Amino acid sequence: MHDIKFIRENPAAFDEAMKKRGLPPQADAILKLDKEKRQLQTELQELQSKRNQLAKEIGQAKAKGGDATAVMAEAKTVNERIAFIETKATEEDELAKLLASLPNIPADDVPVGKDEIANVEKRKVGNKPAFSFKPKEHFELGEKLGLMDFERAAKMSGSRFVALKGQLARLERAIANFMLDVHTKKFGFTEVSPPFLVKASALFGTGQLPKFEADLFKTTTDHYLIPTSEVTLCNLVADEIVNENELPLRFTAYTPCFRSEAGSAGKDTRGMIRQHQFTKVELVSITHPDKSDEEQEYITSCAEEILKQLGLHYRVIILCTGDMGFGMRRTYDIEVWLPGQDTYREISSCSVAGDFQARRMKARFRPKESKNTQFVHTLNGSGLAVGRTMIAVMENYQQEDGSILIPEALQPYMDGLTVIK
Repeated sequence: MHDIKFIRENPAAFDEAMKKRGLPPQADAILKLDKEKRQLQTELQELQSKRNQLAKEIGQAKAKGGDATAVMAEAKTVNERIAFIETKATEEDELAKLLASLPNIPADDVPVGKDEIANVEKRKVGNKPAFSFKPKEHFELGEKLGLMDFERAAKMSGSRFVALKGQLARLERAIANFMLDVHTKKFGFTEVSPPFLVKASALFGTGQLPKFEADLFKTTTDHYLIPTSEVTLCNLVADEIVNENELPLRFTAYTPCFRSEAGSAGKDTRGMIRQHQFTKVELVSITHPDKSDEEQEYITSCAEEILKQLGLHYRVIILCTGDMGFGMRRTYDIEVWLPGQDTYREISSCSVAGDFQARRMKARFRPKESKNTQFVHTLNGSGLAVGRTMIAVMENYQQEDGSILIPEALQPYMDGLTVIK
């Protein structure tokens, strides 16, 4: 959600920010609705004062035995107008609706562009593996091993699902446990086991609703399956006032994620790259506004550490304004090298939202020696997508006979197993 005070004071700057996002000017429409809303609020206050005054006059007239008919008629008109304004206020707030539909203001250093072509590479880490044979894609390896079953999963659930078996199922679990151990023991994140079903208010808080409802799975009880545990971890501070000395709050969770993949027909139809259900280790930070840019670098380094310990080659890119998520000010994508596809694929997005989500969640902190509160800043990052990490391990550590070496960092989580064959 946007700060209406900022828009009042900086309409041109706000329109310039929306332009970077590929949107037409918005400030005039916002300020028009804002003016109308404030005028109604002022009128309501004046009418309530008038109603109190008329009530006194009616009481005085009756006490003196006088005729209060005219004053009562005026009071009736005032009450009808008050009821109209109050009813209008309880109806859908057009200003709030408009503000909720607009994306976050990008940070000044975010490259401007329409799509991924304008993204900027920050760095590459590690080296691509060399093969003496043509490397296979993960689904070719998994199906040949008999441990990755798309056909039977499709029978029970439809497309974009998989059933992992045996050592691949165990490898997925091992990767998740390894990630959680690194993030909690090395980087100080608090592990959380959150709900997988949430109410609409939680999804509004993190920005998925109302704009992206088509991407979600909704139950008959008006709950939604979480698209990411960013939703639940951020909402741990919704409607709360956090003590400043508690910041930053750092949370991590390993959960399933559910996405309808609306609009992705024909994309990544083979394999596990794009599924309706997948698992992810999420990182969320709730921090002081002065520290949020620094915290983004920290979260990104935590996600990168997983890839470094697994010996996987990757690159970090800054997303441009047209490729960045709705609620984010700046996003770093980490893309891992997949030799089977001969390309980089996203394995993590590490983003800073500023106070955009906090305003929607009403998440605040009280600065020391201050009676007033401020909105916290929120950040999130994948630390990492577990299925895509398994894909990267399979493709980068594959052998010519179709077997898969297990990275040294994961072997303790596989009871010392060194190869899947």
